[in-house]
Amino acid sequence: MKTTNTGSATYQGLGKEGRGHISTGSASLSAIPYGFNTRFEEGPGTNPEELIAAAHASCFTMALSFKLAEAGHEDGTLTTSSKVTLEKDGDGFTVTRSELTTKGKVPGLAQEKFEKLAEEAEAGCPISKLLNCDITLSTRFEG
Repeated sequence: MKTTNTGSATYQGLGKEGRGHISTGSASLSAIPYGFNTRFEEGPGTNPEELIAAAHASCFTMALSFKLAEAGHEDGTLTTSSKVTLEKDGDGFTVTRSELTTKGKVPGLAQEKFEKLAEEAEAGCPISKLLNCDITLSTRFEG
């Protein structure tokens, strides 16, 4: 199986004074503003690192749900957040870290098994594989 997804960005003006809009091929995001003010200040809109955080959290959560289903579980709730860190690196910037925090409630599952499956899911998550940074995972299980 192979899928291809698309996104686009437009940036008008240059540097700090420029402003842009991003969209996804599915139109789930359509002309969402971004720019220096949304990346390094508190301006309205989004930024690439926020989108990476959402992509990482959603990809990992889906991977974990499949691991749980493969282990024979049929019901549960998973919630994951990701904090992506962007740091100055020489003349540019680098994404240095993604911190995944996941909470799970799966009837009939032991906490140790949840943690093991979460680690396997993170290792197999396509976005985790894509990121060239330190990835940490913390879990909270409610059984």
